[in-house]
Parts: sequence; structure tokens; C-alpha cells
Amino acid sequence: MHGASAGCNPRGFTYIGLLAILVIIGISMGAAGKYWQQVVARDKEEELLFRGDQYRRAIELYYYAIPGRPQYPRTVDDLLQDPRSFAGKRYLRRKYKDPVTGEDFVAVEVMDQTGKHIIGVHSPSDKTPLKQANFPDEYQSFLGKTKYSDWLFVASIQLQQPGVPGRPPLVPIRR
Repeated sequence: MHGASAGCNPRGFTYIGLLAILVIIGISMGAAGKYWQQVVARDKEEELLFRGDQYRRAIELYYYAIPGRPQYPRTVDDLLQDPRSFAGKRYLRRKYKDPVTGEDFVAVEVMDQTGKHIIGVHSPSDKTPLKQANFPDEYQSFLGKTKYSDWLFVASIQLQQPGVPGRPPLVPIRR
């Protein structure tokens, strides 16, 4: 009566147990992968806020750099080396890439009688932001935005001084 009357095979139970463990591990790995994607996306979003703010601040510093002659930069390169000064003052450490796309930021430009000027930057990404609330005061306009490209990091100067007397106000041009 060696094996013929035994009704169940212990190897079958081991096989089923092993399959159950593999299914549980697979589900756990899938959940961990989704969680990790969220963590990476939040880190990129936080870096986007930091880098965009660096551009915004650099534009404001450039604007006020020469007393009595406020002026927006014409290009991002002007923030890296101010062509108006002999020393080539820097307002931005380096050109930052958009962390969401890995591409360059898109300039938010305005046009006046002297040509185009940069007043800010934005991401080229059409992805939906994870962050929808609790923005710093200067970025309350980001509330309810459905794309990162709608997050405009614009110098707040235009809000304080909408135009120079005798000149029409600056109107943003988005590319």
C-alpha cells in the first residue's frame, strides 16, 4: 500500500503553494512599482517648482540690476551673463532643464517697442500635475491647472508695474 492508496500527493500541494506565493509577490511588486512611480513623479514636480523659481528670481534680479533702468532680459543667456555690465554679472547659475521632460524650459515672452523680452518660463509638458493645492503665495495661480505647461514661472514685476508711463503694458506671448 505504498502510494496507491494515499489519495493526495504532497508535491502537488507544494506546487500550488509555490504558485500562490509567486502571485502574492507579483501583486506586491506591482503595488511597489506604482508607489515608486508616484515618489519619482513627486520628486520631479518638486524639482520643477525649484528650477522654475530660480528662473523667476533671476529675471527679477536682472530687471532691478541697473538703478533707474529696469529692463527684462532678451534671452536666457542674458541671465547667465548680463551683457549690460562689464563684469558680466550672473543671475542664474546655469540653464536648467525641465525635470519632467528633460527638455529646455519654454520662455514666456512679451513684446514692446524695443523687441521681445523674457518675463518667465514654463514646462513644455502636457502631463497632469500631482500637486493641486498648497502652493506658495507667489504660485497660487497654479491651483486647478491641468498641465505642467500651465504653471507659468513669471517675474512678479509686471504685477507691481504693469507698464511704464507713456508705453502700453506688456502682453505675454506664449510659444
